[in-house]
Amino acid sequence: MLSGLRGARKLELPTPEQALPGRETAIETAHSHRVHGRPIAPPMPEGIEEIVFGMGCFWGAERVFWRQPGVYSTAVGYAGGYTPNPTYDEVCSGATGHTEVVRVFYDPDQVSLKTLLALFWEEHDPTQGMRQGNDRGTQYRSAIYTANETQQAIAEQSREQFQQRLGDKGLGSVTTEIRPLDVFYYAEEYHQQYLEQNPGGYCGLKGLGVQAG
Repeated sequence: MLSGLRGARKLELPTPEQALPGRETAIETAHSHRVHGRPIAPPMPEGIEEIVFGMGCFWGAERVFWRQPGVYSTAVGYAGGYTPNPTYDEVCSGATGHTEVVRVFYDPDQVSLKTLLALFWEEHDPTQGMRQGNDRGTQYRSAIYTANETQQAIAEQSREQFQQRLGDKGLGSVTTEIRPLDVFYYAEEYHQQYLEQNPGGYCGLKGLGVQAG
């Protein structure tokens, strides 16, 4: 997961024509969550909503959300690009357009979207463009992929509010991509809840020390 393990990352998104062709068949992955045993893919119980976050390396980002009360389940994968059913190596090549993301299923009666967005803004640095700390490449860009117009509006408003807080501290501009989710592709099984099975594994998450709410 460290950038040095795989060489230099591409810092520019490919066009649809440049992207790898991918495949029709989905990549094999897990079916249940390693922490609590709940499913990591729909169908979910009635009332459960979802949103997708990109915060750099998805190992640590997923742990942030599975620990949050009111989150029903989580899964890691790829979104925001062009290549259908990409592999991890393809995403890391920079030739798919995808970023590493966490799919968060949550109960809005137990945890608000505002709380989840606060975790998103506070737990990583959303000002770095195509990188997150030492991890460099398009697959590490900050992103929020929404499920409906209400989520989109709330996410955009939260970005404006966090930008104001960054400005008050003389910090940079938010580069987070916020748009409706096109397709979420599940990552390989070994990536799911990676830090649960590898407690000492790499986690590059580092916030800016700025409160979102």
